[in-house]
Amino acid sequence: MAKISPVQLKQLVEAAVFVSDAPVSQEQLQDTVLSGLKVSKKALKQAIDELQLEYQSRGVQLVEVASGYRFQSMDSLGPWLSKLWQEQAPRYSRALLETLSMVAYRQPITRGEIEDVRGVAVSSNIMKTLIERDWVKVVGHKEVPGRPALYATTKGFLNYFSLKSLKDLPSQDAFDASNSQDERRVITESAQTTEQKTEQNDGPIKAGEQSSDKNVSAEEQIPSEQAQETKLDNTDNPNQREQLH
Repeated sequence: MAKISPVQLKQLVEAAVFVSDAPVSQEQLQDTVLSGLKVSKKALKQAIDELQLEYQSRGVQLVEVASGYRFQSMDSLGPWLSKLWQEQAPRYSRALLETLSMVAYRQPITRGEIEDVRGVAVSSNIMKTLIERDWVKVVGHKEVPGRPALYATTKGFLNYFSLKSLKDLPSQDAFDASNSQDERRVITESAQTTEQKTEQNDGPIKAGEQSSDKNVSAEEQIPSEQAQETKLDNTDNPNQREQLH
C-alpha cells in the first residue's frame, strides 16, 4: 500500500467531504478515496479532528451528523445567507411539528398513540409529508388488534437538524427554560402594547369602555390549523382508531 503524509491526508479528506453531495462517514472514506493507501483509523480520526479545529473559527465548519461528516455554514449566519436564494424556506404547520416531536421523543409510536396525547386526529397528509421528507419511517407493527404501524425517525431527520444521534435532542429542561423566556417576552410585549394604546388616547382607558378599533386581524379571520383539526372523543377506544389507520 502507498503511504501518504499527514498533510496530504488532511487535504484529501477535506476535498472528499467538500465535493460529496451527502455526509461522508469514516468508513466511506476508508473504502473509497483512501482505499489503496496506508491510513489507519486513528490517523484518519486525527486528521478529521484537526480539520474541525481549523474550521472552528471560520464561516464554514466541518460538523459530524448521523450519516458522517459535512461542511455547513455557521447557524448565526443564516439570516444573511438566506438572501442568496429567492425562494422562501418551507413553513411547516404546528400540527406537523407536534407530530414530528411526538415521533422523535416517544419512538417507536403508533398514529393512535400520537392522537391520544395530542387529543386530535392526525391527518394522513401529515404522515405522508414526514415520510416523503425522509424524517419518519415505518419500523414495524404493534402486536395489538389491527397491528398499527410503528413510526420512528430516520438518519435523514438527524442530518437535517444537524444531530449525531437522538441523544442530542433538546432535553425537557431546555424546553422549560425556553417556555419561561417566551412567557416573559409575551408579558413584556403585552405591557408595551398597552402603554402605546394608552398614550394614543386622550386619557387612560376607563373600566367598561370598549376599544374603537374595529379592524380584525388576519389571525382572527382565518381559523388556525389546530382549530380545524378533528377533536377526538375522550371515550373513543384507541385500538379502534388504530385499526382505521
